[in-house]
Amino acid sequence: MLDLKDVFYFVHVVDRGGFTSAGISLRVPKSTLSHRVRELEESLGVRLINRTSRQFGMTDVGAEFYQYALQMLHSADVAEEFVRSRLHEPSGTIRITTAVEIAQFALRDLIPIFLNRYPKVKIIEIATDRLVDMVGEGFDVALRGHVSSLQNSTLVQRGIASVPWYLFASPGYLRRAGDVDSTESLANHATLAMDRHGAETWHLKGPGGVEADVAIEPRFLSNNMIALKEAACADLGITALPGYICREEIESGRLSQILPGWIAADARMSALMPYRNGLLPAVRSLVDFLAAEVPRVTAFTPRSDPVNPS
Repeated sequence: MLDLKDVFYFVHVVDRGGFTSAGISLRVPKSTLSHRVRELEESLGVRLINRTSRQFGMTDVGAEFYQYALQMLHSADVAEEFVRSRLHEPSGTIRITTAVEIAQFALRDLIPIFLNRYPKVKIIEIATDRLVDMVGEGFDVALRGHVSSLQNSTLVQRGIASVPWYLFASPGYLRRAGDVDSTESLANHATLAMDRHGAETWHLKGPGGVEADVAIEPRFLSNNMIALKEAACADLGITALPGYICREEIESGRLSQILPGWIAADARMSALMPYRNGLLPAVRSLVDFLAAEVPRVTAFTPRSDPVNPS
């Protein structure tokens, strides 16, 4: 590969008609210019400039190379200007990946707001529950929901929002199966749970920091929160889900929160990025935007009064 700096010196020597004039213009010693041009010639394996004490001139190959050298320097200027412009104003493409539920319930209204605010930004969103290889697959940001701490890695992590899980059931189910007035009474109810390690136990936290481990035998297991929510709406049992995902069903009366004051999981949402340094303004602006807006979207006010299923 050619050293672009050597090409730059060569062009200036030609433009100034000699090493002495070019050295004065660039404030670089004549000996340095001569050495760098000689390095370029050795790299190419051909003489570009005829050097004599009285005369300066390019060889035939040098004259042709000069035209290509001008194009190379122009392309370098364009590339540099492109990068510098992106460092000042958010622009370009952001590839983001997140879970399906986060995309549908947390980001669906926020992404349009962000794109309207930054018209030079393009977003490619891949909604998947698969743990992607961010670097290998070229993602700039991953938005993850998690209960325990994320595994240590080279990825940069930034907390976005607290997203506690609560217990929900349909009024129809509660009328049929009876009220839930304590954690112990959950043993008498049908349950619906996420299909993952530890699905046989709900670790509940109540007022004043009290905790309770409730063994359950889920009637329906799924790795999809929407499927669990719809099953609960269909009177199949009690489920644990992030509060904001069930907000519309609570407001419409399709679901009711049970055991007010108890949470089923102290979950969080975090943004992951491949690099800490050299983060483009568009990516930084998106993460800052999500940190400011996602807590508002995911906010859920638990009921303070017991549910009356009748």
